[in-house]
Amino acid sequence: MKKLMAAALTTTALAGPVFAEGISQFNIGILGGENAQDRLASQECLRIAAEDLLGVPVKLFAPADYNGVIQGLLGGTMDFASLGASGYAKTYLSDPEAVEPILIKVQSDGSTGYHSIGFARKDSGITSLEDMQGKVFGFGDPNSTSGFLIPSIEIPVQTGATMTSGDYFDEVKFTGGHEQTIVSVVNGDIDAGVTWADGIGEWEDGYNTGALRKAVDAGLVDMNDLVEIWRSSPIPRGPVVLRKSLPEDVKLKMTALVATLPTNDPDCAYAVMGGEGLGFRAITHDAYDSIIEARKLKSN
Repeated sequence: MKKLMAAALTTTALAGPVFAEGISQFNIGILGGENAQDRLASQECLRIAAEDLLGVPVKLFAPADYNGVIQGLLGGTMDFASLGASGYAKTYLSDPEAVEPILIKVQSDGSTGYHSIGFARKDSGITSLEDMQGKVFGFGDPNSTSGFLIPSIEIPVQTGATMTSGDYFDEVKFTGGHEQTIVSVVNGDIDAGVTWADGIGEWEDGYNTGALRKAVDAGLVDMNDLVEIWRSSPIPRGPVVLRKSLPEDVKLKMTALVATLPTNDPDCAYAVMGGEGLGFRAITHDAYDSIIEARKLKSN
């Protein structure tokens, strides 16, 4: 991977846009988590840059749920995506030859992990998981790492609760994505929910990176109206992936484009990364062994 990165950066430095061989179009999949219009808007700068670099039409696709992107990668109709760790694990377990991880985002403090954050309205009186007994708990998507997989493992260990509605929680409800969870809590449609954040910076800002930060930037929430009620252990950040069967020159160009985005277009990097960060570094499959094992256990 380091050799790939070096070659990619050298290629980008020495050459301008060159038509990519072996493809007639390049398709970027965008995970759920916010409404489709906002997802498309946040990635438009990347689409334009990729189109200029590859010399072929580049299209954005924002399926309704995480599985839409996963199935697109598995079926070969999508070429590039930024996956959560659980989504990557599902893709790999379905077909080990479908995609390859190339990059991972580096947080403002140099770390590459993040957290699942449980939160509720401040005026609800809920301050802990114990206060959630008999209440409605919202989770984003079954294929979300922070939005379900990790909470479904850690919360039962910590509380003895299960993820079965009517047991500890009155209802375990899937909202459809991180933004939907946040809006549902703000509107009082659910008592609490989980989403993702780096946990770095100020709560009032929605931390430095994550779904809460995006919601603050979009004017959807005032963090002073919310309270954190639970935080997971650090979660490995998901990878940027490319379809493995793509031509090597396409992989080189796209790897270089994303890796240099924070330097070449900081505003675009902020939008693509969902907030502040130091940039990207190379990542390999081995970093996700623990998440893959967790998905295997959940499927048994």
